[in-house]
Parts: sequence; C-alpha cells; structure tokens
Amino acid sequence: QVHLVESGGGSVQAGGSLRLSCAASGYTASEYSMGWFRQGPGKERERVATIDRGDGSISLVDSVKGRFALSEDSAKNTLYLQMNSLRPEDTARYYCAADRLWGKVIFGTADYWGQGSQVTVSS
Repeated sequence: QVHLVESGGGSVQAGGSLRLSCAASGYTASEYSMGWFRQGPGKERERVATIDRGDGSISLVDSVKGRFALSEDSAKNTLYLQMNSLRPEDTARYYCAADRLWGKVIFGTADYWGQGSQVTVSS
C-alpha cells in the first residue's frame, strides 16, 4: 500500500529556513512523478514544485524560484523541499503527492497524498 508521510514543518520568522521531507513507502519513489503542494488559510491548493520521472525535470512555481529547492534521496525513498528566505505568504499546510502519471501530478489529481505538514512564517 502506498503511503506518504511529510515532516519538517514548523514555525519560523521571515527570512528563516525549513526543510520538508516526504517519506514514501509501498513503492519506489523514483518510479513515480511527485510534487509538493500547499494550501494556505482561505486559499486554494497551489502547486509548489514537481519532478517529472519521464525526463527528470524539476519545476517550481514562480513565487518560490530562487528560494525553494526540490531534491531527493533515492536510497531513503524520500523527497525533500528546502525552503529558504521564507515569507509570511509561504504560511500554509504543505502536502506531497505522487502518481505514475505526470499529468495527474501537475493538475493536482495524483492518486497518493500525504497528510500534510504545517509551515507558519511570522513577520
């Protein structure tokens, strides 16, 4: 059974850093396209970063480019989101998602989701 568990969230001041982890089990993460999404208070869910297993390409939403980075440790079956220079507007619950189909990840309809990790950035 596929299972995703996020960790690493917390509360930081603006300008601080956090690293989110998404530990995958029940499948080999490198065989699935994956992504990080977030949903802030009163906001719709937003795609933050994705990795396409088809060509290995990584994409980031414009608002986090230069501040966030996506990486993974295949040996640990874990996906990471390094978040630097955090801003109050980054406050949200962050979710990781996985699917064999890249299109489903991009459109936020992936089959597998974690429970989320809360990130709170204070000014």
